[in-house]
Amino acid sequence: MPKYQLILQFVNVRALFIKIDTALTMTARTVTISRKTKETEITVSINLDGTGVSSLHTGLPFLDHMLDQVARHGLIDLNVRAQGDLEIDAHHTVEDIGITLGQACLEALGSKAGIRRYGHAYIPLDEALSRVVLDLSGRPGLEYHVEFPRARVGDFDVDLFHEFFKGFVNHAKVTMHIDMLRGRNAHHVVETIYKAFGRALRMAIEVDPRMAGVLPSTKGTL
Repeated sequence: MPKYQLILQFVNVRALFIKIDTALTMTARTVTISRKTKETEITVSINLDGTGVSSLHTGLPFLDHMLDQVARHGLIDLNVRAQGDLEIDAHHTVEDIGITLGQACLEALGSKAGIRRYGHAYIPLDEALSRVVLDLSGRPGLEYHVEFPRARVGDFDVDLFHEFFKGFVNHAKVTMHIDMLRGRNAHHVVETIYKAFGRALRMAIEVDPRMAGVLPSTKGTL
């Protein structure tokens, strides 16, 4: 057998063992977080290595629909139960769901060793196109550049999506840029954002077999 073929076989076998070792040593990335205030009571269960299954009961059907997009396109198993002061408005409930989801993601990630860390996605839906780029940096920051064509989708106030993502990044300690590139239908715009969020998160949390458990930072901490 030629020497280069032996070298190639060695490289392939070594890569396989690294991948197997990473899979065997990676702990389950699942967690349940509960948050209770005078305004809301929320429980989020998450499995970062799931299959996209969700069970969502927030009292806000449109938000349930959007969270289902995150689970399905992020391949994250997600269970959300929320009770809030919806008789006032949806602000507290939406914001606190974002906060609790962020806390759950941060805890489920653990040390972040071996992950890809960065994620991005462009998602179209008919005339709408949005982009989400994120970094599991340990530094909260949100750049949110979305101009909705109308103020409400059904009876849902579109301003609350900013509150959701602000709550998420502050408690997941994520840097995230959200850009609506075009769109005329508010429902389409929101859906492209949440699908892109799911896909970008999926990329960032994915275990990289080439990293072999190494933290993706030259500082040694995230």
